[in-house]
Amino acid sequence: MTPPDTHLDLGCGTQPRNPYGRGTLYGVDIRAPAGPVDYEHRVANLVLQPIPFADDSLGSVSAFDYLEHVPRLFPDGAGGTCFPFVRLMDEIWRVLAPGGRLYALTPAYPHPEAFVDPTHVNFITDETHAYFCGDSPLGRMYGFQGKFRALRVLRTERASAYSTLAGSPLNHGPGKRFARALRRWARFLRGKRAQLSPAWLLWELEAVK
Repeated sequence: MTPPDTHLDLGCGTQPRNPYGRGTLYGVDIRAPAGPVDYEHRVANLVLQPIPFADDSLGSVSAFDYLEHVPRLFPDGAGGTCFPFVRLMDEIWRVLAPGGRLYALTPAYPHPEAFVDPTHVNFITDETHAYFCGDSPLGRMYGFQGKFRALRVLRTERASAYSTLAGSPLNHGPGKRFARALRRWARFLRGKRAQLSPAWLLWELEAVK
């Protein structure tokens, strides 16, 4: 079954992204836009509220520089705790149609970009996706009900991931790769070991239903 031609960008601000070029674009953010926009905007605090879309209604969801702002642990208002990041991943799975895609770009451990912003409270690693993927996702122990298939999990340059999608990112030709390698080597010589690998982690996950 072909997923719907609809896309939702989480934490969209005033410029929602549409990495798969879907025909209908939605955005959700904690605040309403200040003026008119050319896409459908919905307001929700996704730390506390569900994604305001119906089950299986979206062909794809994106999260550009967003997941790192979603707490892993939070008071539930009744003297206990909940897991907002796990719950959000469940919500993303819920609203995606079978075969729908999640495209997420996040500054990741151990690069300083993951820590420098004081609003970054969720530190993603190269293996975090395993809690939401496979036949028996590790997130089951925290209440995760969904299931994703990992299509791509890789370190990337932020600008490249923002400008293009899977398979043919810009600025990845031999000349560009060589220039970046030289810059990384120079940083290494200055002792900035954490900057040798790209700071951003790209997830492309498929909803399995």
